[in-house]
Amino acid sequence: MSEKTITWGKAALVRAVKTAAQAAAATIGTTLVMSEINWVLVLSAAGISGLLSILTSLAGLPEVTQ
Repeated sequence: MSEKTITWGKAALVRAVKTAAQAAAATIGTTLVMSEINWVLVLSAAGISGLLSILTSLAGLPEVTQ
């Protein structure tokens, strides 16, 4: 693998983890208000958010110069 591909992968992974954590926090806050935390919903929302972040990163990352 090229160095650029590795750099892109690291940057995309960092963004995906941050996005998944934000989605989990928002979902926990929302479900907590509704009485109890639905962990399946939290994990599902976090996973989908992380995947969407990776797909969005395919369009390009400002951290990785062209």
